[in-house]
Amino acid sequence: MFGRQKVAALVAEFVGTATLVSVVLATIYGRTGFPLFIAMAAGLTIGLMMLVLGPISGAHINPVVTVALWTTRKIQTMQAIVYVGAQMLGAVAAWQLAEFLLNRPLQNTAGDSLNWRVLIAEAIGAFVFATALSAAISRAYTGVKLAIAAGLGFTLGMLIASLASNGLINPALALGMQSWSWAYLLGPLAGAVIGMNLYGLVFEPIDNPKSKTVKAAASVASKKIKTTANKTKKRVTKSAAKRKK
Repeated sequence: MFGRQKVAALVAEFVGTATLVSVVLATIYGRTGFPLFIAMAAGLTIGLMMLVLGPISGAHINPVVTVALWTTRKIQTMQAIVYVGAQMLGAVAAWQLAEFLLNRPLQNTAGDSLNWRVLIAEAIGAFVFATALSAAISRAYTGVKLAIAAGLGFTLGMLIASLASNGLINPALALGMQSWSWAYLLGPLAGAVIGMNLYGLVFEPIDNPKSKTVKAAASVASKKIKTTANKTKKRVTKSAAKRKK
C-alpha cells in the first residue's frame, strides 16, 4: 500500500512539523518570546525545512497548506488526509517532548470561548502566507528561492496575526503549543484556502514557466507531426508519379 517514497514523504511531514513546533516552543519558553523573534525563528525553520524536506514531501508541515493545495487540485485526497495526520502527530510528539524537557505541563493559552478577533487575525495572517506561497509555486520557484518566499511569507503572516492572536497560522502548531481552539483551526484554514485560490484565479500569470513548458512541448510535437505529414505526402506524390510513367 505504501512504497518507500510515500513513507518518506509522511516521515518528512512528521519531522518537519515537529521541528517547527519545537523551535517555536523553545523560542517562547527560552525567554525570547518577543513576537518578532518567534516569527523569525518560525520563518527560518520553514525555509530550512523547505530546502531539506521539500524534495521529499513538498514540506507542507501545516495542515492548512495541505488543504489549500487540495482545494486547488494540486494534491490528491488520500495524500492530503495522510499528510494532515502526519503533521498533527508531529505536533503532538513535539508537545510531549517539550513537557518532558521542561518537566511541567504546557498551559492552554487559547481560551475557552470562540474569539472572532483571534479568528480573523489568524485568517488574515494565513492569507498573507498562502498568497506568498502560491506566488512562488506558480512561478515554479525551487530551492533557495522557494525557501525564502515560504519563510518570509510565514514570518510576515505570523507578525500580522499576532496583533490579536498568538500568531500561529498553523493548526498543528496551535495543537503542539497547547493554543488549540476553533479560532486557531478555522481562521488559518479559511485564510489559506481563500489566499491560494484567489491568487490562482486572479493573479497567477498566464504565461508562467509551467505553461511555457507545456506550450513548447506542444509546439515541438506539432512540428514533428507537420514534418511527418510532409514526408508522407512527398512519398505518396512520388509513388503516384512512378505509376503514371
